[in-house]
Amino acid sequence: MEKMFLATLALAALGMSARAAIHTETVTYRQGETELRGYLAYDDAVIAKRPGVLVCPEWWGLNDYPRRRAEQLAKLGYVALATDLYGGGKVAQDAKQAGEWATALKGDRALLRARAMAGLETLRALPQVDPEKLAAIGYCFGGTTVLELARAGAPLKGVVSFHGNLDTPHPDQDRIKAAILVCHGADDPNVPPAQVQAFIEEMRGAKADYQIVSYGGAVHSFTNPASGNDPTKGAAYNEKADKRSWKAMRAFFKEIFGER
Repeated sequence: MEKMFLATLALAALGMSARAAIHTETVTYRQGETELRGYLAYDDAVIAKRPGVLVCPEWWGLNDYPRRRAEQLAKLGYVALATDLYGGGKVAQDAKQAGEWATALKGDRALLRARAMAGLETLRALPQVDPEKLAAIGYCFGGTTVLELARAGAPLKGVVSFHGNLDTPHPDQDRIKAAILVCHGADDPNVPPAQVQAFIEEMRGAKADYQIVSYGGAVHSFTNPASGNDPTKGAAYNEKADKRSWKAMRAFFKEIFGER
């Protein structure tokens, strides 16, 4: 009898585990005439609405890295949509192409904001998402993008920029409503001290709720193992900074979403 009971418990646990699988799918949406293809991830065992997190990718586009981050967020209990900024789910094949695509969007901040906003509105409309609890995170070019969302006054509780550029041609100081967390590589050659100081002055002028965490010894792209391990090149993975910044993001989310 005891063996039957234990076997039943084991089968029940197996069933729960199966039902708690992370669901992923490609979500097609539009910004103007451009078709965008995001990557959605959430725990399909959760019935209640939960916070939604937009994930804005590096300049490569929607490759495996932002998809993996979306899945990590889903495992934490969020609905995550890795957004497509280039259209058609395009992924750059080399740095030259990535640079051209990213530069074109950075040169048109209105379009960059519109592309990101299209992803945010798609996320917000999902039945699994609490539309009052939204955040956005971004890496490198994606970090720049989420800061532009904050500057545009997007309906976000908060944004997190990981090794993103901090400058902008359109400060829009009076529109910032979201709390801001910047996770910055202290030795990032792409984001020099003068740019950090200018960002601080911008945030002060906006009376924004912001914080900057600088990680010693970290350069650009410190969260991505694909960046290699040679910091003299200006971009390299830093395991400590990666883990610490993810932990900082989790604490930030608990605060802005009122979680325990």
